[in-house]
Amino acid sequence: MTQLDGEFQTPVRQNPYALLESRAASPLSATPRPFLRWAGSKQRLLRQILPYIPTEYSGNYYEPFLGAGALFFLLEPEKAVLSDTCEPLIETYEAVRNSPSDVIRSLGNMDVLNKQQYYEIRDKSYLESADRAARFIYLNRAAWNGLYRVNNKGKFNVPYGRPRSANLVDADNLSSCSKILASASVSVADFENSVMDAKSGDLVYFDPPYVTGHNNNGFVDYNEKLFSWEDQQRLARLASELKASGVHVVVSNANHPSILSLYPSFRQAIISRRSALASDVAKRKSVTEVVFY
Repeated sequence: MTQLDGEFQTPVRQNPYALLESRAASPLSATPRPFLRWAGSKQRLLRQILPYIPTEYSGNYYEPFLGAGALFFLLEPEKAVLSDTCEPLIETYEAVRNSPSDVIRSLGNMDVLNKQQYYEIRDKSYLESADRAARFIYLNRAAWNGLYRVNNKGKFNVPYGRPRSANLVDADNLSSCSKILASASVSVADFENSVMDAKSGDLVYFDPPYVTGHNNNGFVDYNEKLFSWEDQQRLARLASELKASGVHVVVSNANHPSILSLYPSFRQAIISRRSALASDVAKRKSVTEVVFY
């Protein structure tokens, strides 16, 4: 109770959902927010996804397809289990969590953002984890569309993307991200292994790799290298099993008949966004995706 002019007044408590909604409405300025760009990132879709996320849950938060971690940074869970199969990505998260000042310092030595330096840094190797993380962030921010791709020798080979901003990273935001990551477990793992310990009351968010906008006959073949159809089926079975055991499960996926048929026990919500993968901006049409919950 708060005393005001001789009277006691009950303080107004802020609605946690309203706070999350406010931050989701400002995805490019909220803190903490993703410090990486990532193909398929849900950063600009948070406001559409949030209504289907149980913002109050009793256990851990799991995000097996971490990528840019947009939902993780929005929710700021007290306990989180984060994973991805991309080893350099996870190493970057670990470095930001463990030694953000070293990563920021190393990024300061990569402060020139132009085509020549981009290719020089792309060809370099670094011994220290903070330097490797800084290189990953630099290339991620400067590469075409934030795409992560390697050749058959494991070398990053995405071309220079002519970024519109010379600001590689917001140091304050990176420090905020580090604080949120401090209580999180971060590892390289297959999605099924990463949620082995999930129990009733936990929240699991699955956001597997996929590209939308392909016809019925071409969808599966087009996405096969990103995330195989067998993996899609395995994910759907796992999601159903977790849900049946009392785990809160939310899945983002392509709005496609073959995908919809895999989740008969889930409710569905259609969301939409502008496609960002076409090199010609004029061809970036609106596409729909689905949230299973």
